[in-house]
Amino acid sequence: MNTTTPSYQRHRYPAEIISHVVWLYHRFCVSFREVEELLAERGITVTYETVRQWCQKFGPAYARRLKKRQGQLGDAWHLDEAVITIQGEHQYLWRAIDQDGDTIDILVQRRRNKKAAIRFFRRLIKGQGGEPRWLITDKLKSYDAAHQEVMPSVEHINMVHANNRAEVSHQPTRQQEYHMRGFASLLQAQRFLTLHGLTQNLFRLGRHLMQAVNYRLLRTQSFQIWKETVCA
Repeated sequence: MNTTTPSYQRHRYPAEIISHVVWLYHRFCVSFREVEELLAERGITVTYETVRQWCQKFGPAYARRLKKRQGQLGDAWHLDEAVITIQGEHQYLWRAIDQDGDTIDILVQRRRNKKAAIRFFRRLIKGQGGEPRWLITDKLKSYDAAHQEVMPSVEHINMVHANNRAEVSHQPTRQQEYHMRGFASLLQAQRFLTLHGLTQNLFRLGRHLMQAVNYRLLRTQSFQIWKETVCA
């Protein structure tokens, strides 16, 4: 996996500002113009087009480094696919999360047939370095067919309501999709959602499950990981 250090050469603004812009856009439900306004309030003058270019250029590099640092996640994979509209056509967003709700991987495809499911399964196995203990899905027949071909030894659970966790995980994507008025292309959707999922993993700390002092400590650690990842 390519984890080359992001290069900020020939950019007028330092790495701290560029990485902060990318973080704002992928961490919160904001548009390029709203990021421009947030920066303007701090006395930093950039155009929304510059924000877009920074996200497009540095987002994939940040995603690769975050994914490499994240390593292997849980051994129970909850899979689900959701319909998204791109240029007026229905596409399918395949998502896998673990038992803790962390996003394992995301793949945008034109189909949700057996071939598409096999492609996603193999991508997951390659990214995680092995098969899970449990595979939890809905009753889509493509999952059954791909399961039998790719990892038949893994226990497959597709009972009613067993996959609610994965279905709920689409909500942040739905909010962002609505705010963006849809994705412009398959590539743009894949690029944005990959870093969006990794950023959510890093900063989704479960505030309601811990005391404030522990939450602040973990949040500080998350910011430190982000700074090390983007080399800021």
